[in-house]
Amino acid sequence: MTPAWAQLGYLAAAVCFIVALKALSSPKTARRGNLIGAAGAVLACVITFLVSDINHLLPIVAAIAAGTAIGVLGAYRVQMTQMPQLVALFNGVGGGAAAIVAIIELADLGAGPAPIFDLIATAFTIVVGSVSFAGSVVTFLKLQELMTTRPIVFGGYPIVYGLGLLAAVAFSVGLVLAPSLLFALLLAAIGAGLGVLLVLPVGGADVPIVISLLNAFTGLTVAASGYLLENILLLVAGTLVGSAGTLLTRLMANAMGRSVINILFGALKGGSTLGATTVSDRPVKSAGPADVAILLAYAQRVIIVPGYGLAVAQAQHTLRQLVDLLTERGAHVDYAIHPVAGRMPGHMNVLLAEAQVPYEQLKEMDEIDPEFKQADVALVVGANDVVNPAAETTPGAPIYGMPILHANQARQVVFMKRSMRPGFAGIENELLYEPTTTLLFGDAKDTMSKLLAELKALTV
Repeated sequence: MTPAWAQLGYLAAAVCFIVALKALSSPKTARRGNLIGAAGAVLACVITFLVSDINHLLPIVAAIAAGTAIGVLGAYRVQMTQMPQLVALFNGVGGGAAAIVAIIELADLGAGPAPIFDLIATAFTIVVGSVSFAGSVVTFLKLQELMTTRPIVFGGYPIVYGLGLLAAVAFSVGLVLAPSLLFALLLAAIGAGLGVLLVLPVGGADVPIVISLLNAFTGLTVAASGYLLENILLLVAGTLVGSAGTLLTRLMANAMGRSVINILFGALKGGSTLGATTVSDRPVKSAGPADVAILLAYAQRVIIVPGYGLAVAQAQHTLRQLVDLLTERGAHVDYAIHPVAGRMPGHMNVLLAEAQVPYEQLKEMDEIDPEFKQADVALVVGANDVVNPAAETTPGAPIYGMPILHANQARQVVFMKRSMRPGFAGIENELLYEPTTTLLFGDAKDTMSKLLAELKALTV
């Protein structure tokens, strides 16, 4: 029987998780929410050590120490552009751990008559946890470009996937009717195979959405583990992660203008967000930093559209200085944040928060989009697909139907790009060829520094 003080402690930890999740919904409170969530996790671990009769204490402490060291090192060394990959790995580890716990618990359940719901929860945790683990590893490999980011499909894919699902159901039923380690291991292997098959056909900007979906899967497995272990805190935490991941997946899918089913299996009929990657030789209008500085110097309303290229170049601090200078000159400047700019939701918010950009200047798509018509200049920095008119004008385009930022409605558009290569979706951006668009080529940080210097010279 868990002591009353321990139950109150677990309740406090659960409240910490709920408060943390709420705080993470806003950039202004996200840091505080992260700390509150971490404090709740530490509290839960301490209580578990104090109230449980733990065997093999030394290996457990050693594993915790090793995991802590790896986590701290990874958190300090990971670059902002690699954050989605890190999230994928952490998510996969969570799903894999839940599956392993379920397999271990099966030994205790098999020692005597086991409740039917416990066995169902065990089978569910093993399958879904394995799917989450293997799928997350593939998403990591794709985002890290250790394998192709393009969709991978093959003849007979639906048949193979369907047989895998049938096998998972069959062995789950077998595990419930006749619990055995063999069924558990076969389920884990089938689940891992299904996880790989789930992610292989996904490419382009759809990969981060699958990370969110797999995160929801991991939450569900943690909740099921809480049921098996009779741990209310795990049940609460897993339910929170599962529901939040599901909602986030829906929101990201809506931001792409597509259904989750289409995102997962659209490549089977040519619906992936990763199209051709050919570079066009059509003429464009380009300029140097000095010309763009003059354009910005006379602008009264400027909207910045940040994207993944800004993160790659680590140019957020220089951009902040440029915006501050424009503000000092009397311009009204805001940042237009698209829900799927970068590689995951909140990517641009966190990136700009690193540069101490005031939260009031960060405007979500629905709020800022109508203001492009009044903007003198729309400065697109490293973004591409989120301002591509093809999402509205080209029915055959992979991103067709995705809500975009209408930067093309500004009086002038300055497009900062490293080259004419397409964005992550791999298709041409017609905005580059508009008569109101000026391209400023080069690395975002280097070009931004030159642009800042030119604007300062005009100010003096």
